[in-house]
Amino acid sequence: MAHITILNGPNLNLLGKRKPEVYGSDTLADIETSCRSLGSELGFDIRFEQSNHEGQLVDWIQQAREQSQAIIINPAAYTHTSIALYDALEAFDGPIIEVHLSNIHAREEWRHKSYVSPQASAIIAGCGAQGYLLALQRLSTLLS
Repeated sequence: MAHITILNGPNLNLLGKRKPEVYGSDTLADIETSCRSLGSELGFDIRFEQSNHEGQLVDWIQQAREQSQAIIINPAAYTHTSIALYDALEAFDGPIIEVHLSNIHAREEWRHKSYVSPQASAIIAGCGAQGYLLALQRLSTLLS
């Protein structure tokens, strides 16, 4: 069974409450439930985490080096600011999929730059909560 780490950045704990017109009505708990269900079908053991703190996300990425075959990450606002996430992801040997609920390229210009994308095997943006499931399906292909 492949172990997959799914990481979520700042403010994603407010999903379903914060700007549902942009991010959708699904809560982070809804997304976790969906990921665990599909993950089970695909033979994945899922670790699902969220933090508002950059250093905590870096720690989890470093732990994933020893425990996971792949990472799915929605870095949220850290997408556009975090060289620390870039460096941590650079040290991970497996596939990395970057997920964004909204299409960051159709939003404010400052959202168009991602420090995570150069480390990603794939980027999924603008698909809402379904983006996480698409990421899991892609990992099923990449890890087979």
